Amino acid sequence: MCWELKPVAGASLTLHHKLRNETPMQTPARIFILTLFAVIAFAGNSVLARFALGDELIGPWSFTLIRLLAGAVVLAVLVGPRTAFQAGSWYSAAALLVYAGFFSYAYLMLPTATGALILFAIVQLTMLGAGLAAGERLRVIQWAGTGLAIAGLLALLSPALAPPSWVGALLMALAGIGWGVYSLRGRTSTRPTAQTAGNFTKAAVIASLLAVPLLLWMPEVRPQTNGVLLALASGAITSGLGYAIWYMALPGLSANRAGVSQLSVPAIAALGGMVFLGEPITFGFIVASLVILGGVALATLTPSRSK
Repeated sequence: MCWELKPVAGASLTLHHKLRNETPMQTPARIFILTLFAVIAFAGNSVLARFALGDELIGPWSFTLIRLLAGAVVLAVLVGPRTAFQAGSWYSAAALLVYAGFFSYAYLMLPTATGALILFAIVQLTMLGAGLAAGERLRVIQWAGTGLAIAGLLALLSPALAPPSWVGALLMALAGIGWGVYSLRGRTSTRPTAQTAGNFTKAAVIASLLAVPLLLWMPEVRPQTNGVLLALASGAITSGLGYAIWYMALPGLSANRAGVSQLSVPAIAALGGMVFLGEPITFGFIVASLVILGGVALATLTPSRSK
């Protein structure tokens, strides 16, 4: 995957060691492979969630809980159980749960590509807004990009483009705000994989405590085996391993390259929705997507000015 070809056990130990120390060696080929795996994993979360929830193979809170538990277990194995219990914060865990929970409920109503696009755009706009609140001054091109992204989102939801559910779009927007806040809180972390492990563990605890009252208030379909397996894959592979590998790639990426790589996530999710779920992609959706992603690129890849 991202290490030299060797026996499976040795590869596992190599990844475990590098994640615990947070200082993997970087080469251009390694950075490319890590980044590629990470963005495919991020897009895969949308495909897996839509597959499981759209076909009612599992309920949204059950999917969320299993996803968080599976991610917590995988990350705890990578960084060590003690680190996983000690690292992270309850505030970040709450933001992570807001993202994961609303993400699941939104995918009851949204196509894969639309959900991923709304999520990505709102995450970036949330982080941009936080910069403004902290005193950053946007350049003219950044304001233009922000306006384009917002216009693209409104076009995506307009009646002319056979819009998705407004409720689903709102839920995904809330998920995007949650993930944006979570990302902002972890931006200065010196041990991101350990912090992620701790946050997943704490978020899983909160989700477990909320499970009984939520399921009594909003009963869900009984989880089917395939639904549980999809939730496990989302938690263990596309979330736990995906985030860990992304943090391994980040030290070798400039801010612009990291941003550009994330621009590919909605496109990969759209491709996954077409290939695996048979979801159509319309010309109007493509145009709205290009406007949104172009606006986000202008707004986030241009350096801001200090106050």
